[in-house]
Amino acid sequence: MNLADLNKVALAMVVPGKGILAADESTGTIKKRFDAINVASTEETRRDYREMLFRSSEAMSKYISGVILYDETIWQAAKDGTPLVKLIEQAGAIPGIKVDEGTQSLPQCPGELVTVGLDKLAERLKKYYERGARFAKWRAVIDIGSGIPSMTAIHVNAHALARYAALCQVAQIVPIVEPEVLMDGDHDIDRCFEVTSRVLNKTFQELRVQRVALEGMVLKPNMAISGKKSANQASVAEVAEKTVRLLKACVPAAVPGIAFLSGGQSDEGATAHLDAMHRIGGLPWPLTFSYGRALQAAPQKAWSGRPENIAAGQRAFTHRARMNSLATRGEWKAELEQKAA
Repeated sequence: MNLADLNKVALAMVVPGKGILAADESTGTIKKRFDAINVASTEETRRDYREMLFRSSEAMSKYISGVILYDETIWQAAKDGTPLVKLIEQAGAIPGIKVDEGTQSLPQCPGELVTVGLDKLAERLKKYYERGARFAKWRAVIDIGSGIPSMTAIHVNAHALARYAALCQVAQIVPIVEPEVLMDGDHDIDRCFEVTSRVLNKTFQELRVQRVALEGMVLKPNMAISGKKSANQASVAEVAEKTVRLLKACVPAAVPGIAFLSGGQSDEGATAHLDAMHRIGGLPWPLTFSYGRALQAAPQKAWSGRPENIAAGQRAFTHRARMNSLATRGEWKAELEQKAA
């Protein structure tokens, strides 16, 4: 393992003003997104949609540092035969790959999940590296509810994240470590804060046990945020303040950077929260975005599967990427959204 090279890639992934596009929706998830815009989900439509994003030259070259791909996508070529991986590289961004294989029910823990995919991961990583992937992603899912999460679920998922991260580094691939505490429940921000701090502390404990070099990874956490069904929705300022406090308490300064997931927040909400954190300042690591839906909902709608809408889809993508880029510098304003609309 060459730690200097891993560190270089990790720093490039969180370079100020740029963020990571999460275009790694599973076939099932992208079908849901396509159903919403009345587009049939086929290998070809999925490719056309992602090609549209990767050919958005302004967005990709100015605001996107890397792209997380799904297994299908990393092997696909654009309409003209150029591998999609090459389009990403040509734009100056880094190709990455989602390597987990989804979740299964956790035995003896009703309502809780564990992420699977460690079997044969070492061989898969070799192939992905040869194809051009320089970072990977593994998502652990922790739900908040009555009596959950259990210590079992937190431990098992943190252990798997750390094993995945160690295998990535040996394969000379930077691991994105993504322990996601879901915002689906009716819990308030303080309950999210408490659970997320337990999850992050356990994750870093496991990363150390498995000798993962913290300088060669990127953390992809949730923000401290109220559950979607909570009657008490925290303000933008409170989300920013509590998230920064949480990260400072739990994340070692050796980590090169933190790229947030959007986790079901609205497009503008995810941008506003990131912006507010940067206005607090005094952070030991760069904070950026690794958004899926919050970068793609607008371009998907604008495109709607029609070739004549490609330019409109690219404009929508460029706008969202630019707004989040401004947020990584604490320079975003709500008025800029209105102007574009």
